[in-house]
Amino acid sequence: MEITRIGSKPSIKGPEDWFTGSVRIDSLFMANEARRSAAATVTFEPGARTAWHTHPLGQTLIVISGCGWVQREGSSIEEIHSGDIVWFEPNEKHWHGATATNGMSHIAIQEHVDGKVVEWMEKVSEEEYNGAK
Repeated sequence: MEITRIGSKPSIKGPEDWFTGSVRIDSLFMANEARRSAAATVTFEPGARTAWHTHPLGQTLIVISGCGWVQREGSSIEEIHSGDIVWFEPNEKHWHGATATNGMSHIAIQEHVDGKVVEWMEKVSEEEYNGAK
């Protein structure tokens, strides 16, 4: 058994290469020899979002507060709210983040395969992001 105490891991700022706007990442747990999944709480200020990206084994988002947007390539932007659960298929190109006026936090869960959890791509343009209006 392992217990990770709240506050034992410092928050980090979302790297500018992967995010637009103000984003905070709080790691919940990492993959290890017995567990291939990892999870983090990700908090987006209004207007903040990820870049386009994929996950080799998919990704689950559990929205824990606020209001956000998600989009998979080729589809319309969807609004998400606290309590919603979003599943992205393996290798499905997508992005997620806050709306333009409201912050949003979610727990992101993804699995590692061959040491890889995500492939980051280009940033979501203002035109793409504002397509939700």
